[in-house]
Formats: sequence, C-alpha cells, structure tokens
Amino acid sequence: MKVNGDVVALDVEPWVSLLDALRDRIGLTGPKKGCDQGACGACTVLDGNMRINSCLALAVQYDGHEITTIEGVDHPLQEAFVRHDGLQCGYCTPGQICSAIGMLAEHAAGQPSAVTGEAAGQRLSEPEVRERMSGNLCRCGAYNGIVDAIMDVAGEAGR
Repeated sequence: MKVNGDVVALDVEPWVSLLDALRDRIGLTGPKKGCDQGACGACTVLDGNMRINSCLALAVQYDGHEITTIEGVDHPLQEAFVRHDGLQCGYCTPGQICSAIGMLAEHAAGQPSAVTGEAAGQRLSEPEVRERMSGNLCRCGAYNGIVDAIMDVAGEAGR
C-alpha cells in the first residue's frame, strides 16, 4: 500500500487493523485509538478522498490503496482549525481534519446526507457540516470551532 505518498510493504496477519498497522508497524502516531470500535472517529484516515475508521478496517483490505494520515495532509483546514479554535487537547484533531477533508469531497461529489436528502448539490450549511461530521467526537467540545473552520475553508464563512 501507499501511505502518505510512500510505498510501504507490510507483512501482517489478516486480523491486524489498519490502525494498528499504521501505528505499530509503520510508526505513525496521528491516527489515534480512541474507542477501538468505530464510534469516536479519532482513527479517521483517508483512502484517496474517502474517509475511513481505520480501527474497523483490516490492513489487508487496503493492499494497493493510497492511505493518507494526518502526517501526509497539507490542507487549508489545518490552519483554519487553529484560526477558529477548532481544537483543545488535540487528541481528536487528526481524525477531525481527515474526516473534514473527506466530508468536503463527499459534498463536492454531490453525495446526499440526512440533512440534504435527495437535494444534493446545495450550499454547504452549518447543519449539513454538523450532520456529516457527527461520526467524529470531541471530548473537549470544540465543535463550534470545528464547524467554523470547515465553513471557512468551504468558502461559506459569511453564512
């Protein structure tokens, strides 16, 4: 697989999660093991532009894929999170940023959500961002700053 632009050859057992392979075998510490059951999103990474909970994915499933962790991200969201105080302790921030990148790609591709329903392609709104980011938890409660950062990057800051 390719991780953050580098080809990585891994010899892992079939039951090793992508998260464990990234952290324990490759040494990347950005994706975090929060709940280890897909509920918090701290382990979110990107497979191309698609966000995945790496704690629920098996590493062998991603053979030949391009995986991006926060260590490989260079995106305006990173500065926007700082500018809008979208982080506090920072534990969930890597997953939040990777998820937001994937979420913006989903929206740009016209994928509907519970807020848009079949009206995909409409303007990205605050309720839309909150719904699409609902799989990422922040124990510090920096949600308003996270939403503001995403809206800013999406060009919707003047809502």
